[in-house]
Amino acid sequence: MFTGIIQALGRIIRIEPRGGDVRLHIETGSLDLSDVAPGDSIAVSGVCLTALEPSVQGFFADVSNETLGLTTLGDAAEGDVVNLEKALRLADRLGGHLVTGHVDGLAEVTAIEIDARSQRWCFRVPSGLSRYIARKGSVCIDGVSLTVNAVDGDEFEVNLIPHTQQVTTFSQRQVGDAVNIEVDLMARYAERLFEKETQA
Repeated sequence: MFTGIIQALGRIIRIEPRGGDVRLHIETGSLDLSDVAPGDSIAVSGVCLTALEPSVQGFFADVSNETLGLTTLGDAAEGDVVNLEKALRLADRLGGHLVTGHVDGLAEVTAIEIDARSQRWCFRVPSGLSRYIARKGSVCIDGVSLTVNAVDGDEFEVNLIPHTQQVTTFSQRQVGDAVNIEVDLMARYAERLFEKETQA
């Protein structure tokens, strides 16, 4: 589990094809991996990956075809900057919301507008995911926990404060880009409970 609070920016420094899928070598910059053991989870732009051979410089991660097909990692290139977050510990602060790192699909950036010192970003999601997004609810975009300001059909808006713009990959995104999206876990559980009640 994760919180959607980005701890550092990293970089994909090598993409190695292996038997039909790929292995990534990720440089972690300022992220301290001294407490990360082989097999621990690290969210890479919102995608939960298993850290292999963690070192001072970074780690390796195997990425399956399923993950390549569902996330922006399928179009990743060497040199791409990524958001990083180590897995949540029980004693950690929960500054964002509960995030699993299991990306639900891709959203598209449809507009970026200045809103005082913040930016208002608009995204379009696949119609099958829009029902999980609610005004003032939580959503995770490229691993970043954000609050939904408005929803209109398959589009929704969030505000990015200057800090978020500076410490995440949003500073490199533009209209038309694809981003990883994970809907609020509670919304999925609520839907499941409602299904059981209507079937009873």
